[in-house]
Amino acid sequence: MTSQVSSPAEQADETVVGEQRKAAGAKDVRRLDRVIIRFAGDSGDGMQLTGDRFTSETASFGNDLSTLPNFPAEIRAPAGTLPGVSSFQLHFADHDILTPGDAPNVLVAMNPAALKANIGDLPRGAEVIVNTDEFTRRAMQKVGYEASPLEDGSLDGYHVHPVPLTTLTVEALKEFDLTRKEAERSKNMFALGLLSWMYHRPTEGTEKFLKSKFAKKPDIAAANIAAFRAGWNFGETTEDFAVSYEVAPAATAFPPGVYRNISGNLALSYGLIAASRQADLPLYLGSYPITPASDILHELSRHKNFGVRTFQAEDEIAGIGAALGAAFGGSLAVTTTSGPGVALKSETIGLAVSLELPLLVVDIQRGGPSTGLPTKTEQADLLQAMYGRNGEAPVPVVAPRTPADCFDAALEAARIALTYRTPVFLLSDGYLANGSEPWRIPDLEELPDLRVRFAQGPNHTLDDGTEVFWPYKRDPQTLARPWAVPGTPGLEHRIGGIEKQDGTGNISYDPANHDFMVRTRQAKIDGIDVPDLEVDDPHNARTLVLGWGSTYGPITAAVRRLRRAGESIAQAHLRHLNPFPKNLGTVLERYDKVVIPEMNLGQLATLIRAKYLVDAHSYNQVNGMPFKAEQLAAALKEAIDG
Repeated sequence: MTSQVSSPAEQADETVVGEQRKAAGAKDVRRLDRVIIRFAGDSGDGMQLTGDRFTSETASFGNDLSTLPNFPAEIRAPAGTLPGVSSFQLHFADHDILTPGDAPNVLVAMNPAALKANIGDLPRGAEVIVNTDEFTRRAMQKVGYEASPLEDGSLDGYHVHPVPLTTLTVEALKEFDLTRKEAERSKNMFALGLLSWMYHRPTEGTEKFLKSKFAKKPDIAAANIAAFRAGWNFGETTEDFAVSYEVAPAATAFPPGVYRNISGNLALSYGLIAASRQADLPLYLGSYPITPASDILHELSRHKNFGVRTFQAEDEIAGIGAALGAAFGGSLAVTTTSGPGVALKSETIGLAVSLELPLLVVDIQRGGPSTGLPTKTEQADLLQAMYGRNGEAPVPVVAPRTPADCFDAALEAARIALTYRTPVFLLSDGYLANGSEPWRIPDLEELPDLRVRFAQGPNHTLDDGTEVFWPYKRDPQTLARPWAVPGTPGLEHRIGGIEKQDGTGNISYDPANHDFMVRTRQAKIDGIDVPDLEVDDPHNARTLVLGWGSTYGPITAAVRRLRRAGESIAQAHLRHLNPFPKNLGTVLERYDKVVIPEMNLGQLATLIRAKYLVDAHSYNQVNGMPFKAEQLAAALKEAIDG
């Protein structure tokens, strides 16, 4: 990862290409290795759609990329206010990158609120494209501007492009039978066209998308395409934009294969479908809509052709209850939620522990407690996933590290659930769920075989020679009990939440039996086969940075920065949080210092200290946003020197 690029306006060492075009009066084209762009406006300005389209074209062009959508929790937040600002940040490059970037090189601000909310994140010299039509006295006063920032000199440190986006859009659409308000809605497409010209993004995909999106309203589709083309043409003809920029495809960043841009929730959905196909089981989702997990319900509902059944329940409890019933019936059962929903599902998760049935509990973590920050990210559900149930109710925990990795994490969670007959927590978060990156589509031969054998007949012989079915007779290797599908002759057995007798599954209040069953369920989880922890330590460092989940990108970017500066630091990242990899203790003993960055107040650090008696140092952040690489690099440098 290269160091932060300066503004395009400041880069004296950029390569200027196309000398013949320049001699003929055409605009300069300069090459950059990477760019960070942020689109910002009201939540009704279409910033997420604009960012998504720019991202899709960037992915099709072949750049590596990482995105950070950031939007209010309200469906329509107050227009023109700071809390109502919605933004979309995209980092794209000609080489391997890991994060959406610390600071934008380019800000597109659709109104005064968007400018004020985001200008503090920009480095000096950055490009600022401002929709001047929205800078009315009333709009500026609403966010605390006493004078226009476009005129008072406060933006002198930036390269500002004042563009009357609204006026230009309305003018471009005057031939269409639209009201002014309807025409103004296309200003985000004008901005997209302008940025697409600036960075040589393909345009065919966006025009095809608009035709498809508004297929039933061809006039609206045509108007949006016209606005998009007008933005492109404005960039080509206006004197204010004298230079356009090229970021070459990341030819060496990816192994050979077929790639697509994918978000974490979409990757997770595809992973669940792939798991059901590899297990040869129908996929059943019992869910209640909750941000930021709802996308999984939306996506899976589109795939009935793969045997997927989705049930939108009346509440969280009903959602997981239906899913557990589907597990009992022989399906690959899933329930999706976020932190507040996990609390409501906890009793049924405990029931699944008691019944020893496979169930995937997908928790897309968000800021808490309670309703908290529905659209912001956090990693604060780890201890809830580990211990948030009454009694001794151990549950495996798996966490993806990038948006694309959500696909593989879903397959791994399904493997554990099916092999060991247990509910499994899959801990993603809002940063991964909504963010996106290139994903190599795997070949079918690469996917694991997840097929299981249902119980078919008696599995135990009584002292008198009678053959019977014991629902809690265990596999000697995995300690998993047999999975008996209801309706199979001779396999009738009791289910319920009251403690079971070992083997028979009958109700038992015997103290010794309860002690045995509790310890057996714990031993089953402790014995799950997970890969050893891999450590990246090329220089025999004394300091280890240990992470989990979505901190992978910022941690890895920070480690790269430190190593380029000559520092020695090791890195390891946990996918399996319960049980931990068997070599984790040995790994921790090798280092003088262990630093654990988390988007919580130190939950993994607490577990590490308790289990391994290691004085792990926490570095914590709970502001609803992911870590920045520069911020982590500074903290890790302090730990190395301390």
